This record gives sequence, C-alpha cells and structure tokens, in this order.
Amino acid sequence: MTRLALLGCGLMGSPMSRRLLAAGHPLTVWNRTRAKAEALQGAGARVADTPAQAVAGADVVITMLEHGGTVHEVLFGLGDAAAAHGLRAGSLVIDMSSILPEQAREHAALLSARAVTALDAPVSGGTVGAEAGTLAIMAGGAADAFERARPVLQVLGRPVHVGPAGSGQLCKLANQMIVGITIGAVAEALLLAERGGADPARVREALRGGFAESRVLEVHGQRMVDGDFAKRGSLAIQLKDLRNALHTSAGMGFDAPITTALTALYAQAADHGFAELDQSGLFCELQRRQGGTHG
Repeated sequence: MTRLALLGCGLMGSPMSRRLLAAGHPLTVWNRTRAKAEALQGAGARVADTPAQAVAGADVVITMLEHGGTVHEVLFGLGDAAAAHGLRAGSLVIDMSSILPEQAREHAALLSARAVTALDAPVSGGTVGAEAGTLAIMAGGAADAFERARPVLQVLGRPVHVGPAGSGQLCKLANQMIVGITIGAVAEALLLAERGGADPARVREALRGGFAESRVLEVHGQRMVDGDFAKRGSLAIQLKDLRNALHTSAGMGFDAPITTALTALYAQAADHGFAELDQSGLFCELQRRQGGTHG
C-alpha cells in the first residue's frame, strides 16, 4: 500500500485519516495541536513531532490546513521542521486545503524545484462527506500526477482533474461561490415563508424535487428548519473562501456582484457573533435583521 503522511488533523483531516487507515494505507500524521493527531493512534496512525518527520519516507503527502499562509508555513517556513526538509525526491504532495490559486501555483513551483510533484485538490462535502468518503475532489496539476494520486483520492471521494496547477483552487472558489450564495437564498426564502405564516419545514419539503432542489436545500435547509447550527463547516471559513474568490476575481478583472453582496452579508454575520457556527448560520444573521433571535 502507498505510504502516506497527512498534515492537519482537524475537522476534515481526522475523518479523512480514518478512511485512509481503514483502506490499509500506512499513515503518519502531524498536527500543531498534538492531541488531535494522537486521537488517531487507536486507528493505527503513527504520530510525528514535526512535519519534516511526518513526511520522511512517504510516497504521498496530504495537507489539510486552515489557509494558504498555514500551508506555506508548514511546507516551507518552519526551518528544519518544515515538511520540505523531509520530502524525498519523487514524492507527491496533495494539498487538499482551500487556498488562493496563486498560492497553489507558487507552492507547486517551489516543490518542483525539489523534484517533488504537487496537486492542489481542495474538497467539498464537509465533515459528513469526509466521514462517508463522498467528498467532491477538484484537482489541479499535471494529468500524470492526478492518475498517480487517483487511487488514494478515491478512498476519500470523487476526484476530477480540472486543469493545470491552481485549477483545483479555482474550482473550489466556484464551488464556494455557489454554496455561499445558495445558503443565503435558502435562508431568506424560508424566513419569508415563515413571516407569511407558512410552515418552513413544509415549505422546504414542498420545494424538494423542483427547480429549487439542491444539496444546500437538502442539508443546510434542514439545519435551518431544526435550528441546528453546530459547526460542521464553518461560517468563518465560508467567509474566507468568498473573500478569496473576490481577491481572485479582482486579479482577473472579473466583476462578481452577487458574490460581493453575499460576502458582505457573511462578514456582518461574523461581526454579530455567528462566525463559529456552521455556514448555514447565515440564517441567524438574516433572522436577526427581521427582529428575530438565534437560540
């Protein structure tokens, strides 16, 4: 089996690690908060003290970290402890974090200079998809590197190669634009129905199967109906991704008015104390605007 290392054992990295271990891959893990990595020992993972130690001898290294700055630091910025100092020539790094396309291209170039191949392969599906192995995986990089990574990625979900380095991150930005905007539409529609006297749970049920049907209506809509905003994905991360989309859009001279409006709304939700809710917690900000309260 392919020898793996995974850097970042948080909400997504932990269930992904468990799936890789269940598939029989030898796995070494590292996390800045060591206890999160140690929680995987019972499933068979080996815990390393540094990123460099974690990746030593690995055929494939997966990173699942908070943002591009953290990815850069873990790969290159920790002195002798950085992963780059432990990577062997010929290994493959798959960054499954959500970062800027320009950062993904920079990392790919820096790794190539060390004879290491890179894929940017961010995901969608949240912790539910990570646990079930049904993540949507959007991969950017060389086609042969993708084929090499495919057997590992298929343990985690449905990988699709979308173009050269940075393309996976562009695809993830498109995904986050659609998800973030649709969450806003579903929340506003359910609140409107409720204000008018309709049962929002029945409204959601009635909409299922029509042109308004979506994964967001199915999953996030149910959370809104239940008032269950426990964090699976994070509103703060959703806001980060939308801001990354606007940053990338500006660099391309692309006008994104709908994403601009929703980014402002998510920012206001964060300012009003909803940042650590699930991203469906945007409902709480819209509810607040109508004079309601969360919880």
